[in-house]
Amino acid sequence: MSTMSSRARAGAFTRGAVTKRAALVGLAATLAACSPTSGPWAPGARDLKLSGATQTAPAESETIGTGAVKIALIVPLTGPSGPSSVGASLLNAAKLAYADSGANDVTILVKDDRSTPSGAAAATQAAINEGAEVVLGPVFGAGVKEASRVARSANKPMIAFSTDSSAAGRGSYLLSFPVEGYVDRGVSYASQHGKKSIAALVPENDYGTLAMAQFQQSAATYGIRVPVIERYKPGAPGDSVKRLAAARDQFDALFIPEQAEAMQAVSKELVANGIDSKKVQIFGTGLWNDARTLSLPALQGAWFTAPENAGFNAFAQRYKAKYGSDPARVATLAYDAVSLAIALSRSQGSQRYSESVLTNPSGFNGADGVFRFKPDGGNERGLSVLEIGGGSAKIISPAPRNFTGNGA
Repeated sequence: MSTMSSRARAGAFTRGAVTKRAALVGLAATLAACSPTSGPWAPGARDLKLSGATQTAPAESETIGTGAVKIALIVPLTGPSGPSSVGASLLNAAKLAYADSGANDVTILVKDDRSTPSGAAAATQAAINEGAEVVLGPVFGAGVKEASRVARSANKPMIAFSTDSSAAGRGSYLLSFPVEGYVDRGVSYASQHGKKSIAALVPENDYGTLAMAQFQQSAATYGIRVPVIERYKPGAPGDSVKRLAAARDQFDALFIPEQAEAMQAVSKELVANGIDSKKVQIFGTGLWNDARTLSLPALQGAWFTAPENAGFNAFAQRYKAKYGSDPARVATLAYDAVSLAIALSRSQGSQRYSESVLTNPSGFNGADGVFRFKPDGGNERGLSVLEIGGGSAKIISPAPRNFTGNGA
């Protein structure tokens, strides 16, 4: 399902006030030039693989604060090879959010899910047994599914960090960057800028399959013709690009939902077959927000969709000043989730984590910009459109600061 409804298309938000009582405390994103990020946790990347090891023992714990309202934080502090740097970064971000909020009325129950689905379920059950009213995390899709089963049986909402949209469900919300939002924003922007016929070059992997499905749905929504979709085995785009070149007169834009590390091979084939963004508008997803893509010949003038990084950059500077290291890119999810849970604990009384509050259509502001949860557990993100040129990327369509529409 698309994360962007037809009544709230990414390119067509109008400015309106975000409801103050539901606004996030802490770091709000500002509009500024985007700097590249890299690594497996760039927004939109697929979940890291879970270990197949069985883990049923209760997770290790620590607490942050001593307040009456209890919030669970389920993170992968350890994995098959020992301590997890991603889990440590999420925990540090949660501590930073707690400190920034000035909270003295909440307790964060930190549980290690040990990077396994059974560990996530055990950690969630332990936190609920200790009185948690809302569960933040886990990270991995399989773990979210197991943890949400436990949370749902206890009637406790969950705000998880997975990009796996199949892990979402009523009461189990994803605070992440699903591919569907990137694709819809890109197709919407292309449509607004006169593109009528868009081809697609899609890798044969899970990410490509999800992106292709959303591409077809968004194309239908915006009245875009799709003359050809070429799929290729990862690392071997040559034959598919040749067929695209032969059909060049049938499309005025080309969508490529490929990861940064694979784009060098794709770019080489595009150039060899006379396809680049000077001749046809190429666009991709937030996975291109990476230094490895910004100097590729075929992508000079190409577009991609991504959150604006000004808020993340400000967060990262403060994180490094406090902890002496750079945060994982996913760390803002823990920061925003903790900030939101604390803000709602102060402003919404006994209804603080109810469905009506969490799915407020006005949404919330976080380190990566505006976001809102949908009743089905998915989310909508305010995303910008950037253009690649000269080894960098510049914003050509800023992310919306506010939402309008009911978010259905």
